[in-house]
Amino acid sequence: MSHDPAPAPGPGTPRVPPLPEAEWHDTLKAVAAATGPLNIFTTLGRHRELFDSWIGFGSMLLLKGTLSGRVRELAILRTAHLRACEYEWTHHHRIGLDAGLTEDEIAALRLGLDEHPWNEDDRAVLDAADELNAHGTLSDAAWTALAGRFGENELIELVILVGHYHMVAFALNALRVQPEADH
Repeated sequence: MSHDPAPAPGPGTPRVPPLPEAEWHDTLKAVAAATGPLNIFTTLGRHRELFDSWIGFGSMLLLKGTLSGRVRELAILRTAHLRACEYEWTHHHRIGLDAGLTEDEIAALRLGLDEHPWNEDDRAVLDAADELNAHGTLSDAAWTALAGRFGENELIELVILVGHYHMVAFALNALRVQPEADH
């Protein structure tokens, strides 16, 4: 008898499928009513206790944070690019446009940072996202650039935001959460 592991699912096959609507719990029903039945939610919703805690935290960062929508989406989209998370990129592309980013700016987030004329404020945020991705911390120069633009709460939130979206990208990529048919 062979003890070889089962073959891994293909890249277009979720490792954990979305929860069928008939099995949605109250929190998942409420989220789906507000956002639509997005696969990120219907997949992570399989772990009810974790989902219930996570959705509040994620919603705070996305909807009630101290960072402007522009800063938030620059950081999230750059993180999605750096983590090669197409699901996250696809959803935040639309949100980024709603937050005031242009198509050219969003496209430039997939390039080297010197390949687009970012203003100093945007560049400080993007440099921070890149440093956090590469080193798990910020250099004194990056911190100083941010501290000249943001207050204490915003500084804390930016670091947490980038870390949170790294975690989300890891989960989406590892679980192979698939884009919705209409995206």
